[in-house]
Amino acid sequence: MLGTLGALSLLSALPAAAYPAHPAAGPAASPARQVTAAEARTDAYLRSARNRPADLRAFFRQLPKGGDLHNHLSGAVSTEYLIELAAEDGLCVDTATLTAQAPPCRTGTRPAGDARTDPALHAALVRAWSMEDFPADRNGHDHFFDTFGKFGEVTWRHRGKLLAEVAEGVVRGNQFYLETMVTPASDGAKSLAAEVGWNDDLAALHRELLAGGRLDRLVAQAREEADAGDAEFRAAEQCGTSRARPTCGLVVRWISQASRGSAPERVFTQLALGMRLAEADPRFVAVNLVQPEDWDSSLRDYGLQMRMVGYLRTQYPQAHVTLHAGELWPGLVKPEHLGFHIRQAVDVARTERVGHGVDLVHEDDWQGTARTMAARRVAVEVPFSSNAQILGVRGADHPFSTYRRYGVPVVLATDDPGVSRIDISHEYQYAAGTYGLGYPELKDLARASLEYGFLPGASLWQGDPTVRGYQRVPACRGERPGLPVRGAACRHLLNGSAKARLEWRQEAAFAAFERTHAAAAH
Repeated sequence: MLGTLGALSLLSALPAAAYPAHPAAGPAASPARQVTAAEARTDAYLRSARNRPADLRAFFRQLPKGGDLHNHLSGAVSTEYLIELAAEDGLCVDTATLTAQAPPCRTGTRPAGDARTDPALHAALVRAWSMEDFPADRNGHDHFFDTFGKFGEVTWRHRGKLLAEVAEGVVRGNQFYLETMVTPASDGAKSLAAEVGWNDDLAALHRELLAGGRLDRLVAQAREEADAGDAEFRAAEQCGTSRARPTCGLVVRWISQASRGSAPERVFTQLALGMRLAEADPRFVAVNLVQPEDWDSSLRDYGLQMRMVGYLRTQYPQAHVTLHAGELWPGLVKPEHLGFHIRQAVDVARTERVGHGVDLVHEDDWQGTARTMAARRVAVEVPFSSNAQILGVRGADHPFSTYRRYGVPVVLATDDPGVSRIDISHEYQYAAGTYGLGYPELKDLARASLEYGFLPGASLWQGDPTVRGYQRVPACRGERPGLPVRGAACRHLLNGSAKARLEWRQEAAFAAFERTHAAAAH
């Protein structure tokens, strides 16, 4: 599945630098941190394994890696599983475009089930529905985004089964948390938006959506969808039985997507639904805008959409916001479109996280934006593979080091690992090899992916980790991860905070990981 395929398929597209004999502190402005003896020995093992590919891959697979905060459910599923689902559902495939279609199969189509016995059809679908074999020297932007339209008929039918397959990869990658994006009550939101129409007075438009309980009916519909997805997931993973799979213990939260290429009234309706849903149902935590940022309609309406989010934040203060912003590059759009997207996401929409943020240094006063992000702890979600495949941005061109130098929190993510043919372990290995990161820095990247997740409760960490480093709060400072918690104050924190509880779970995993690799290094 994703592990082996990802490692093989993307290494050619993203050539990793050799591991330095002594990992550099890097360009980060991260605070100097004391390295424990166990961390130093684990780092020594990492350096010793740099010329042993199998050991290196095993190290990154076993490394505790927190959570995946930037993940699209439909794009995260392995292509092979999508093909199998298409066959199970009796779908058809257009032989010219390789697009999945609803039955019955007409002239010019064939049953998707044929891919089970026809290796040529199966291979063609894998290439059409993912980045498999896509030439590394070609711009993959259009092919990447076209995949969603080709397999879209498959993915809307089985949210629970999709989650089960994705969750297995997350757990296998030694992660403990997943925020994944879906489009709740999609048809209902489309109908309500058409019924209400557009009004540039956002407050008035919001009142129209609420009138007569119309938006609340959509919230109820979205919750019913989530209930059905939960039931399908639990059945697939046998949760609550003696044969329950490890995925049943994965903490999962949903982020509601709004399609930025749609008409303004539909975008606003989807955003309002997502934010109202996040305040009504703890399974949903945030909203995001999806679809290519460089489409004509996306560029035209970008400022308006930032105003939409900014307004709705005043109406739904408990709902979180993370926004795709700055997924652009010179040559993809005109220069005038490169100057403000991240800044408006931060200043106008007041987003709590930025997805991609690749064009940072091409924005007007980008240094000011970076300083604002650092001051407000606005994290940037970095999926290296999709940045390379969609934008052709990799290595020194990527602003990863710039964000870290300015003290902006950074989290590594997968984006669409099924389409990209990678997994989260690949992203960590790429970061280490390309930017010379040692084990302590990788550990803090993993910690950040829980610290900046949208889980409720107080943090295990004191203050701003980008300024102070990851220092435990006084209540838990004397405790040893992996051992029973002795102090009442720490027990109280962990019992009352989902965030701190998950962070403590990861610290215990780090302790076990370091014992294994420190001993191997010694």
